[in-house]
Amino acid sequence: MNKLLIVGTVAFDAIETPFGKTDKILGGAATYIGISASFFNVKSAIVSVVGDDFPQEYLDLLTARNIDISGIEIVKGGKTFFWSGLYHNDLNSRDTLVTELNVLADFQPKVPQDYKNAEIVMLGNLHPLVQSSVLDQMETTPKLVVLDTMNFWMDCALPELLEIIKRVDVITINDEEARQLSGEYSLVKAAAKIHTMGPKYVVIKKGEHGALLFHGEDIFFAPALPLEEVFDPTGAGDTFAGGFSGFITQSENVSFDNMKKAVIYGSNLASFSVEKFGTERMIDLDKKEVVERLKQFKSLTQFDIEL
Repeated sequence: MNKLLIVGTVAFDAIETPFGKTDKILGGAATYIGISASFFNVKSAIVSVVGDDFPQEYLDLLTARNIDISGIEIVKGGKTFFWSGLYHNDLNSRDTLVTELNVLADFQPKVPQDYKNAEIVMLGNLHPLVQSSVLDQMETTPKLVVLDTMNFWMDCALPELLEIIKRVDVITINDEEARQLSGEYSLVKAAAKIHTMGPKYVVIKKGEHGALLFHGEDIFFAPALPLEEVFDPTGAGDTFAGGFSGFITQSENVSFDNMKKAVIYGSNLASFSVEKFGTERMIDLDKKEVVERLKQFKSLTQFDIEL
């Protein structure tokens, strides 16, 4: 069974959308990635940090999904990273109300010995120097390194971000971030510019408008499934990344054609994530529902045409 190494935040979120609000709930990029990847037949481990205020039941939830948590450091007397956000009516824009780095401020990731030879590495959204230090600890060269990042790091750590981008195979960012990183408005031009920075594959997420996969001259588009209800988009991009990297790890195939399928699997799982607050929907999700929705994706995009 192939190994997937996941690096990112394990955190508390407090979320308010037009449909309601939550107190502190389970969140963090690595949490969403790990839960999403657990729908595939892979061995995975999370590298992260929490305080001793982090409930044991949340750690148990991860281990129950066959996620190795030996790389999650628990800082005695420390407080877990906390983020609070308010989504606007369109759910595409949000205001960050509170960001408390807490134990994340001094986080030095330690890759478990058993995962220093992981075939796939998924670098969730973190400081680029933290992401780089993970790759420095690998004892064998991964088949594929996937990087997720955001505009915050483009604003305050661009030189470090450009260094880690040189070392990865796939970058996943949203359309706004792709434009900022490349300085190009056209997403086709943006992807071409980002290719020159290092990654062979560029995935540009467009939220409710799907996702684009670029590899040289090749382009693939996956739609987002039209949903009756969207409650909370928090973690949707991370859920996508977990589905993408989980499928690649399971299939042991890093070709462009296989990545098309990975984009569909990622989009499929992300469509569930937004249906309830936080990780609630993903925790309740069963594989039968995943397969049924995959069939919907297939019928949504399949057509015959005479040329």
